[in-house]
Amino acid sequence: MNARADAAGDAARLVVVTGPPGAGKSTVAALLSGGFDRSAAIAGDAFFAFLDRGFVPPWEAAARRQNDVVLEAAASAAGRYVRGGYSVVYDGVVGPWSVDTFLTATGLDALDYVVLLPPRDLCLDRVRSRVGHGLTDLDAAAHMYGEFADAQVDARHVLTSVSDAPTIAATILQTLPTGALLRARASCV
Repeated sequence: MNARADAAGDAARLVVVTGPPGAGKSTVAALLSGGFDRSAAIAGDAFFAFLDRGFVPPWEAAARRQNDVVLEAAASAAGRYVRGGYSVVYDGVVGPWSVDTFLTATGLDALDYVVLLPPRDLCLDRVRSRVGHGLTDLDAAAHMYGEFADAQVDARHVLTSVSDAPTIAATILQTLPTGALLRARASCV
């Protein structure tokens, strides 16, 4: 996977934790990052905050080019950390429609891909009760939920669990060594 081994001898890897708003990405990603000896936690939303002028809400159709730039910049940073020997847990919206672009921009050969997809109502309840988060638009959240729910994603990458975040993170950590969550670039398969 074009990465150095970390201090424990485990190969550094990139784990993408994605899903619609309110799926629990940030909470699960923070717990996952703590499961590695050397890690970096990258919040994809932080890269949108770098935009100073001309920002378009990422869920709007007019944001497509902006979203591509932000996604590729975040992916590039994630790949650099992995090549530097850090396992990276990336938390952000990387739908199946953009995962190949994301992977290419990392410069890596593969990544672990996890889609959190709890029930729609649970996600919307979480969005509704958020404080201090950039996305509280329920219509936008419902739209993004539909995009993930309707997408063609191999079932091995999708977790529909309503378990608590520590249980979900533990499940992912136990699954990583099996390779079941790996997604490789088409030219590397």
